[in-house]
Parts: sequence; structure tokens; C-alpha cells
Amino acid sequence: MADKQFDLVVVGGGPGGYVAVIRAAQLGMNAALVEREHLGGICLNWGCIPTKALLRSSEINHLLHNLGDYGFSAGDVSFDLGRIVKRSRKVAGQLSRGVAHLLRKNKVTVIDGAGRLAGRGRVAVDKDGQEADTLAAPHIVLATGARARSLPNLEPDGKAVWSYKEAMVPEAIPESLLVIGSGAIGIEFASFYRNLGVPVTVVEVLDRILPAEDPEISDFALKAFRKQGMTLMTGARVTEVSDGKASVLAADGETVTVDADRTILAVGITGNVEGLGLEGTGVEVEAGHVVVDEWLRTGEPGVHAIGDLVGPPWLAHKASHEGVLCVEKIAGLEGLHPLDKGAIPGCTYCRPQIASIGYSEPAAKEAGYEVRVGRFPYVGNGKAIALGEPEGLVKTVFDAATGELLGAHMVGAEVTELIQGYAIARNLEATEAELMHTVFPHPTLSEAMHESVLDAYGRAIHF
Repeated sequence: MADKQFDLVVVGGGPGGYVAVIRAAQLGMNAALVEREHLGGICLNWGCIPTKALLRSSEINHLLHNLGDYGFSAGDVSFDLGRIVKRSRKVAGQLSRGVAHLLRKNKVTVIDGAGRLAGRGRVAVDKDGQEADTLAAPHIVLATGARARSLPNLEPDGKAVWSYKEAMVPEAIPESLLVIGSGAIGIEFASFYRNLGVPVTVVEVLDRILPAEDPEISDFALKAFRKQGMTLMTGARVTEVSDGKASVLAADGETVTVDADRTILAVGITGNVEGLGLEGTGVEVEAGHVVVDEWLRTGEPGVHAIGDLVGPPWLAHKASHEGVLCVEKIAGLEGLHPLDKGAIPGCTYCRPQIASIGYSEPAAKEAGYEVRVGRFPYVGNGKAIALGEPEGLVKTVFDAATGELLGAHMVGAEVTELIQGYAIARNLEATEAELMHTVFPHPTLSEAMHESVLDAYGRAIHF
């Protein structure tokens, strides 16, 4: 069988891979995409998108049970779990078909199967356990993503112990739920099920929930979740799950028994490095992820890697940006800059939402900055009060010497939509002066961002 010749081959059709191959096609390359399962990857099919559909349904359930706050009343409010799940899957399916359309539109060759390196400049494609195709290209991009980690004594069984997949398509509402891990994935599932009325316990081995966030935001979120009736245990470890109960070694050394009709594991992810034919190549793997340089090049000539496969932050938008950067570097475009990971916003779609970018206050100090910090609570924002969403906080961190925006941290309604304002400011290297003199529309939640900047310099007006 003769090799099929391409300028570039991408292995993996998630948010990094499909974006990379489309950008390659835009730049005039004859490009191919190898995908073994679903176009759009985990994010579109089993992660970012369908979970947001589920969370939207749970938010509506919360709203319907609090209609009195807005002057309405309704009786016999209930939900149909099957229809909630069906809607989520429909949303994912629609977008997966959309990716297929974009690939056709850009004349990308899509090959169904599992790709692996098969010698210098070659990719073998296996389908149903048999080698179906061999592709040749001077440039290969690995974008195979990552999968959820498990714990030695807690392997998902699809019944009592769930991975994210089972958690997204439940056949029935659990009588009680234990979530192990309080990162974005764990907290989003905890929020979804709690908003549907499920008793939820979250166990985190570190000393605070949402450990990637600024400690002040973590503390705010902790109080908000507890107010909603969630149980959160930090500095704790699950030692056993059996017969609807879990044994938890608490921070004080005592063993506590909690209800756990179902358990969700959300303890991080590891790269999908297996089966890629990395043996005997210059591709290095460390801590479950492929090692790359600032231009996403591996140690093997002509082989690149992007997205979750190369490590944190494990975010779809980071993967997409890396895909574009990688391909543009291959194409020889000028004026490129390596990706600044400090300029990548992170979002958690719980209730209340959480979003952040750049340095936390402690991290900025540890990096040697003298900082100025501003804060503004949602309760001082007219739009937040009008929406019935007065719980929230916007925090900004500046370099006291230069006025550089080092970081921004937000918790509250729609902050995942607001954070892009700070992302643009960081990308444009805006200082406090530009932000202060930017006119924010009234009444909007974004005014809290302006006030937080003003507060860092003792100029807040409305609090």
C-alpha cells in the first residue's frame, strides 16, 4: 500500500487538533486529520459543552424553586432527568456535526482510526485492530488529549463509582453524592447535582477547595457552597467506598462516614500517550505528558504536540491557541510569540461562577512583585442586585511599581463572560491608567471590574 502524501498530519480531532488542521488548510497546506472516535474530542462530546448544557438545566431548576424572589409563583415544579440528559447529548451532537462541516468546508482529509508514529515522517492508522492507512508528511502534530486519573483503591465501575462519562448520563438521580476532588470538574458536577436537590459531599486532599484559584476566591466559594447545603471537607482523604457509604480521613485525624450512593472521581487527568508509537523516537514523556518547547516541538524532528497531551492548563481554548501557534510556526509566519500561560483565562461554571487570569495575590508576591490589590463586591453593583445575584467578588492584582495588571479573580454571576475583558487588557499590556479611563456601560456587571481597579488605587466610588 502506497503512503498517502500530505504536508501535515494531525492525530486527534479535539479542540486542539481540529483547529490546528483547519488553520493549516487556511495557510495552503494539504492537511489530514486522524480521529478514532468523535470529532470535537472529549471537550465537545463529553466535557466542556455537554456539561454546560447540564448546568444550564440545573440553574433553571434552582430559579424555578426560587420564583418568589422575583414576584412569581408556580406549583408542582419538577424535572425530567431523561430529557435533561437528552438535551445535553443533542447539543454535543449538533456541535460535533458542525466540526465535520468545518473540516469539509476547508477541504481537510479526515481519516477514521487511531494514529501512531510509524517512522520518520509517517503515521500509521489502525482501525478495528488492523492497519488501514499509512500517511506521510514532513510535519506531524499529536493532539490526542488526556483522560481522567483514578485512585488505586477507587477504580470507576460505572455503577457506584462514576467517571465523568457516567456522571453526565445518569439514569436516575443519586440519593447522595460524594465528589472526590474540588477542581473545576469536581465542583461543576457538585453544583449540577446540588442544584437538582441531591445531598452532595466534596472531599479535597489539599487545604482548600479550588486550589488553582486565588485563596480569597476559594474561601468565598466555600462559603457560598455551604450556604447552598453542600458539605465540603478539605485536608481530607477518602479511604474506602462501600455499600453506599464512604470512609473519610478528616483533617483532624478522625475517620468520618459520609453517605455516598454514587461517587464521582475528579482527581485530575493524564495524557493519552499510549499507543502513539513514541518508543524509539526522540519524544519525551514526563509525568504522563509529552514534553515540548515553546513552539510545541518535541524532541523528534518534525513531530509536534499540543493541548492536554502536553500538560496544564488543561483547557480547550489553550489547546486551540496552541494548535494555531504550532501550525503558523511550521508555516514560517513572522511576528509570532510563544504562548504566555499567564494570559490564559480559566473558568468554572458552578453557581456562583468563577473565573481568573494571571497571578493570584500570593503567587505575585512569591514572584517578587510588590502588589496593589483592589476588590469590589457584587452587592455594590446595581445590575447584580437587579438580577437577584448580589453574591460575588471581583479582585484585581497590580504591580505597584508599574501599574501592570498581574491578575484578576472573579466569583459571581456571569464572570465567565466578563473575564475576557481582563484577558484583552493583559494581552494589550494595559496598566491601571488605561483601565481606569475606560468607560464601562451602566448598568452592567462589568462595572464591578472597573470599581475593583479603582479600589486598588483608593478610588472606588460605589463601596
